[in-house]
Amino acid sequence: MTKIHRCRDDAREAILAIVNTAAEAYRGVIPADRWHEPYMPRDELDCEIAAGVMFWGYEEDGELAGVMGFQLVHDVDLIRHAYVLPGSQRRGIGGALLKHLRQLSTRRILVGTWEAAHWAISFYRRHGFELVTPARKAALLKTYWNVPDRQIEVSVVLASPPVDEAPTKPRVAIADEVIE
Repeated sequence: MTKIHRCRDDAREAILAIVNTAAEAYRGVIPADRWHEPYMPRDELDCEIAAGVMFWGYEEDGELAGVMGFQLVHDVDLIRHAYVLPGSQRRGIGGALLKHLRQLSTRRILVGTWEAAHWAISFYRRHGFELVTPARKAALLKTYWNVPDRQIEVSVVLASPPVDEAPTKPRVAIADEVIE
């Protein structure tokens, strides 16, 4: 049985395990000065959650196989820290999580990722996100994220709807619902 649910506080170790295992795909791909071990330390996860990142999990047979963070920032929603265990990739887990989070949102959704992570960019484009221009990217990263200038240099931002279009629905609240 599979289900998507908001991760509870006691899922932090599982979230870290998924993020750090799946982030190995970045090793040797992103600039060496941006890679660190572990990719996400415990204190960074704690800070992200304290800053409002809500993690949602895709569970198979009682175990998390993928996670995706969702953060409300000013007038947009951000997809943050989207990872699926390597052995569970290419089975629709990331797409299911993204679809679920898009259904919760009525605002523009932005996602930032490494420009060298072509697989991630392709994933978001397949799901209706569009790359923003490099000039717009820097402004968006400075407005909605708290990242160093070096990371801005080597990142991209994708948007849905595109930044040229206005969102069409009013804002609604996010629930802790479970989808089976």
